[in-house]
Amino acid sequence: MKCRKCLRLVRWREKVAHEKTARFKDWEYWGKPNPSFGDPNARLLLVGLAPAAHGGNRTGRMFTGDRSGDWLYRTLHKFGFANQPTSINRDDGLKLTDCYITATCRCAPPANKLLPPEVLNCRPYLLREIELLKKVRVVVGLGKVGFDNAFNAYRELGLTSLDARPRFAHGAICKLNDRVTLLGSFHPSQQNTFTGKLTQPMLDAVFRKAKQLINQ
Repeated sequence: MKCRKCLRLVRWREKVAHEKTARFKDWEYWGKPNPSFGDPNARLLLVGLAPAAHGGNRTGRMFTGDRSGDWLYRTLHKFGFANQPTSINRDDGLKLTDCYITATCRCAPPANKLLPPEVLNCRPYLLREIELLKKVRVVVGLGKVGFDNAFNAYRELGLTSLDARPRFAHGAICKLNDRVTLLGSFHPSQQNTFTGKLTQPMLDAVFRKAKQLINQ
């Protein structure tokens, strides 16, 4: 991906990749938009916010190389969606089964905050992925941004008849249509996990529910 539509994000991702951080000073940062990845026949779709500055922006793969990924991939492995519980770099052998990971935006934003025009610039990628992922049964919105934009994408595609966007909450459940259910989860960010806003049992509960819905 070589998109440069969002100049603020382009400047930030490249600045971070050039300056780096002390603990990763020997890394050659990715510094570009992160492609989504996973099983093209997935029944579980995860929609996050955007790559982390020293996570996906460094490694080139979403949720790879940061603490949020530590939580997410450990949980995906526990419920059979990943072949291993850790993700360090793009070549570490991680494979997703029945799961696909994408994000609201593909570039790391300053302070993890996206601007509305940036979300809209990246929306076509999310829309096209939803169109191509024909077998999705459950969508998990990781954080309010992921949850809201997953719903917005389904509404824009005419795949839900709901007029009002459901209220985000951890454990929220919304039936988008006869086939697809949207679940809400607090984002497994360091801020949420360090403060106890999100615990491992809480995250497990969301993916346990996702597994149940998929297998109905």
